[in-house]
Amino acid sequence: MSGMTGPAASAGTTGPTGAAGAAGAFPYKLVATDLDGTLLRSDDTISARTREALAAATVAGAAHLVVTGRAVPWTRHILDDLGYEGLAVCGQGAQLYDAGSHRLLTSVTLDRQLAGLALAKIEAEVGPLALAASRDGIDGDVLIGPGYRVQGLLEAVPFTDVAELWAAPLTKMYIQHPRLTDDELASAARAAVGNLVSIVMAGEGIVEILPLGLSKATGLSLAARRLGVKAADTIAFGDMPNDIPMFAWSAHGVAMANAHGELKAVADELTLSNDEDGIAVVLERLLGR
Repeated sequence: MSGMTGPAASAGTTGPTGAAGAAGAFPYKLVATDLDGTLLRSDDTISARTREALAAATVAGAAHLVVTGRAVPWTRHILDDLGYEGLAVCGQGAQLYDAGSHRLLTSVTLDRQLAGLALAKIEAEVGPLALAASRDGIDGDVLIGPGYRVQGLLEAVPFTDVAELWAAPLTKMYIQHPRLTDDELASAARAAVGNLVSIVMAGEGIVEILPLGLSKATGLSLAARRLGVKAADTIAFGDMPNDIPMFAWSAHGVAMANAHGELKAVADELTLSNDEDGIAVVLERLLGR
């Protein structure tokens, strides 16, 4: 796990095997954090307090691993800004990214024929959908169709012809409905095509179609194996239903105060919100601060 540094890397902390580590001072070897609504505040920044807590956990022997639903193109600028140089699980577990070397190590793509069939089945049940899709690769564009509402200031490329979606490999698709809530849409889609693809609700306006069986736990377990860390050594932080598999895989799951009710229901612990340094509160307690 040497060289696995997190957002506090610029502070000069060492990895879990570094000389500054204090054996036994921290009960976990891996701290897995979601990004949006968890590690990042509402303004897409990370507080000094949370940086310091992650740095202290690193010095005490833990690695920090970002596990996000964002694909690499929507993630890497954040990691660069944070000075994050370790591995990151992106695209709901589809991509394993080495932030230090800016390399995509592994990638799982969505079968486009299967995705087209799933989309047709969902629309047969709920009516027309607004669509978007994330193309594979470290520079893969996110394509957005008519009526699709992009969250925040994320870059996307508009399209008008649905055929454009199938022109290149995809990591996932996004769907929105003009009337159904995100939870209602996810439930209806899961009932219609849950045997063909995976459906997750990852945030406000973000319902996704993924390869069947893919989840954050898939990518987290792959990254953990590379780092020589077990599930029993892992604490995870999250805020949305797409974090449920990550919590199930980890030894301890911590939901933010702003988390979705489904995640709170399965969490081992609740902490303060992402805007109130909820991650730092838990890490400081575990560090005996």
